[in-house]
Amino acid sequence: MTEESTKELEEIRKMGFEPYPYKFDRSHYIEEVMKKYSKIKSGEKIEDVKIAIAGRIRSKRKHGKLSFAHIEDFSGRIQIFISADNLSEKEYKLFSKLNIGDIIGVEGGIIKTVKGELSVLVKKLTLLSKALRTLPSQWYGLKDVEIRYRQRCIDLIMNPEVRKTFIIRAKIIDAIREFLNSKGFLEVETPILQQIYGGAAARPFKTFLNELKMDVFLRTADELYLKRLIVGGFDAVYEISKDFRNEAIDLKHNPEFTQLELYKSYIDYNGVMDLFEELIRHIAKKVLGTTKIEYQGHKIDLVKWERITMVDVIKKYLGVDISKMDLKELRKTAEKHNIEISDGMTKGEIINALFESFDKKIIEPTLVKDYPKETTPLCKLKRGNPEFVERFEPFVAGLELGNAYSELNDPILQRKFLEEQVKLRKRIDQPWTEALDKDFIRALEYGMPPLGGIGIGIDRLVMLFTNSTSIRDVIFFPFMRPKKK
Repeated sequence: MTEESTKELEEIRKMGFEPYPYKFDRSHYIEEVMKKYSKIKSGEKIEDVKIAIAGRIRSKRKHGKLSFAHIEDFSGRIQIFISADNLSEKEYKLFSKLNIGDIIGVEGGIIKTVKGELSVLVKKLTLLSKALRTLPSQWYGLKDVEIRYRQRCIDLIMNPEVRKTFIIRAKIIDAIREFLNSKGFLEVETPILQQIYGGAAARPFKTFLNELKMDVFLRTADELYLKRLIVGGFDAVYEISKDFRNEAIDLKHNPEFTQLELYKSYIDYNGVMDLFEELIRHIAKKVLGTTKIEYQGHKIDLVKWERITMVDVIKKYLGVDISKMDLKELRKTAEKHNIEISDGMTKGEIINALFESFDKKIIEPTLVKDYPKETTPLCKLKRGNPEFVERFEPFVAGLELGNAYSELNDPILQRKFLEEQVKLRKRIDQPWTEALDKDFIRALEYGMPPLGGIGIGIDRLVMLFTNSTSIRDVIFFPFMRPKKK
């Protein structure tokens, strides 16, 4: 806010105008006007209609007693044609004091200029909000990414493609709900504040509940509560929720993120693979009208998904067959590929480390399945090979989109695996190790049906569908490091 802007504000008030009125009776969005009158001829004028639109001034120019401006609302942009003959002297003077960035309402008819530009022929002008800060230059735009993320409102004003990204995001979430509701899933809500967090091997955010004088945690995942609902008799449930992990802040991670978790009774991870592929096809067709997309120069068809085991994908990308290697051979293989491993790592942990050394290079739609059992305590063992579990993750264009299991429903085995996980984390000195969720084990002891489930990162899905390279481009207000003084 500058001294000049406050001076302009006072001048407008002295002229008898309220710069921040309560309302404006809008009759049309700009897009509606553009569509309705797009076919009138150049030079044609329609004065016997009442158009009342509102928007932000994006350009302004004056030619004697004629003035032109473009105003923009959420739906589009249109030119307004202002003549001193059509407005009161007071209103015309008001327009002369307005700047780019001010929000106005105009009423009048329609005219198409000789040059063929559809315009509103203004007969009444109302100031709706006087801007006290100047927008960035229209010519240079808003390029600084730090400013874009820290001042998202300016980013949205200056960069229409950014608004488009978030419209697509909303449509993706709508398409997910439409698909799952049609499949008989019930949308539910589970606790964000939890006494014992679980469902993901992630560092939590801890806070304090004053009333009970106890520590509580922001959820890292929804899984254990959603499974309780399946025990309670629901057949298929899902939640689109905010989850929180006190970990990395980078191109693909934000401490607060949006996740879809869903669970369906009586299917295994093969059934979840079918469901996932169908969901992605539905989203693509509903939001983009096609299953063929381009991401960072890669042309991708979301209909064609390869299903491949972790052992086979390591052979495909690293050129080594680890299927019969012992621990010593695996350690040598990891060292050969410059993969850092620590003392005490098991065969499964090394296999997973080998995979993670190249997983970001997987471009074509791929479902990598059958992970080492050490990677998760909540999954059924692989039928015929108990060193692995029935887990898969979808990858596209270097993005890991989710995580899915044939869910473990044996309460005795579940208790054993969770206890082993707690011991493992204590062994590697992780102070945030969660306690054993005995209430969840108790729920399983009442009986949970065979179950398939998946968690999908909504933010990464939006990145894929909008060709965005940073998660901060698809979150309205990403977490930002404090500004340096």
